[in-house]
Amino acid sequence: MAYILGIDGGGSKTVCILMNEKCEILGRGEAGSSNYQSVGIEAAKYSIESAISQAIIIRDNINIDAICLGLAGVGRSRDIEVVKKIIKEIPVTKYIKPQNIIICHDALIALVGGIGNDVGIVVAAGTGSIVFGRNQQDETKRVGGWGYILGDEGGAYKIAVAGMQAALKAYDGCEISTSLVEDFINHFGLTNIEELIEVVYRRGLGVKEIAALAPIVDNAAAEGDEVANKIIDNAVDELVKATVTVIDGIFVKGEFLEVVTTGSVWKSKCKMWERFVNCINGDFPEVKVILPKFEAVYGAGLLGLKSLRDENFAIDKTSCQN
Repeated sequence: MAYILGIDGGGSKTVCILMNEKCEILGRGEAGSSNYQSVGIEAAKYSIESAISQAIIIRDNINIDAICLGLAGVGRSRDIEVVKKIIKEIPVTKYIKPQNIIICHDALIALVGGIGNDVGIVVAAGTGSIVFGRNQQDETKRVGGWGYILGDEGGAYKIAVAGMQAALKAYDGCEISTSLVEDFINHFGLTNIEELIEVVYRRGLGVKEIAALAPIVDNAAAEGDEVANKIIDNAVDELVKATVTVIDGIFVKGEFLEVVTTGSVWKSKCKMWERFVNCINGDFPEVKVILPKFEAVYGAGLLGLKSLRDENFAIDKTSCQN
């Protein structure tokens, strides 16, 4: 029996599963962030090793045949080399054959987990956003994923910021009135919207804390607020534009294609998912937009299993590079 480790390493947590060749999950572990660029190499190594240890604890002296790591922030060759070095220093993984060590961006494992195979498109919209696709010829295309300053259009952070900006513009009299003014006042317990300055700047809200305000905009849109709905429509338009760019870049027009949507943004009350589906199918009726079939870490396990069954499945083909 062959055993595979699948790892989903994000900015907040690392999840590992132990899978056998029948695609059965035998163990699971969770630890802190494994994004070495934000937490450092030693902390990333500790998180990966801890998650692995928890996943295999029920199997003594187990031999791991393959491992796939889908990690946030890993999209360049130098990143992959750093992670390779980390893996070689973890006792349970250092004897795995190099061709059975798959290191890729977390968008790929989200694609594989969401659809069940490695051909299609994933539209990931959580705190940030990225659209990634892979076709039958192993060609890949990525749009977005540039972070909250340079990109992430359609993600929760940008939606929340747009909501706060709209509230302040309405207060100034530069834009039409919106319930967002009172919504932010009530959420933070402010005397007036001007105190939002103190909350955002002096309290130093982080990216995730600001992104957590996106439901305020979502709720206002669901209740019919015109300004909030415009913000949501703009977010959908950006995600549609990115998806169409990937479709046009590596897929043949008219061919059947699955697009999986992942991330917290799609759980909105204002039917953001339905808006996205309608926009995509308006121009691409052959495209099927779906919700994830499996979680991303299961996609990592499937990619690890594929490395055992397909001699030509190379590490560099799984990286999220244009």
